[in-house]
Amino acid sequence: MRRILPFASCLALATPVLAADMNLTVEIPTLKVAEYHRPYVAVWIERDDHSVAANLAVWYDVKKAGGEGTKWLKDMRQWWRRSGREQTMPIDGVSGATRPAGQHQLRFSDGKPPLGTLPPGHYDLVVEAAREVGGREAQRIPFDWPAKAPVHLSASGTEELGQISLDLNP
Repeated sequence: MRRILPFASCLALATPVLAADMNLTVEIPTLKVAEYHRPYVAVWIERDDHSVAANLAVWYDVKKAGGEGTKWLKDMRQWWRRSGREQTMPIDGVSGATRPAGQHQLRFSDGKPPLGTLPPGHYDLVVEAAREVGGREAQRIPFDWPAKAPVHLSASGTEELGQISLDLNP
């Protein structure tokens, strides 16, 4: 019995945990403008009825004195109307500082916040960006959760967002 227990515990640790994961790359393009401000960006998962299933990321100016940065969150109009006005910022594990131009990686696993236990179904990944003295843009990527096989999906922005890639793994 003493020899079986260590072997059984090693076998249990070696067994892979089967959990779906979501890998997302959001590109913020380099803009050649006279007055550049980093965009505010919201990333969320939306159900077919356009309600928010999960907020994945909200990047805004967290360092403005007196919470002044939250004042401009409403410029991300779709996110604000569907979820933002009901949120108390900062949102632990979701909100953070604005990002510079470049590609930014986000990884989420089923069963862990903020993705949580997303029920099986058809969803849209929505990425919205708004920039002071700039424009506003939103991109959608429809997907099915959980993925039955590895899936690569993408969308491309035209002004405030660059390439957006979504990789789903069962």
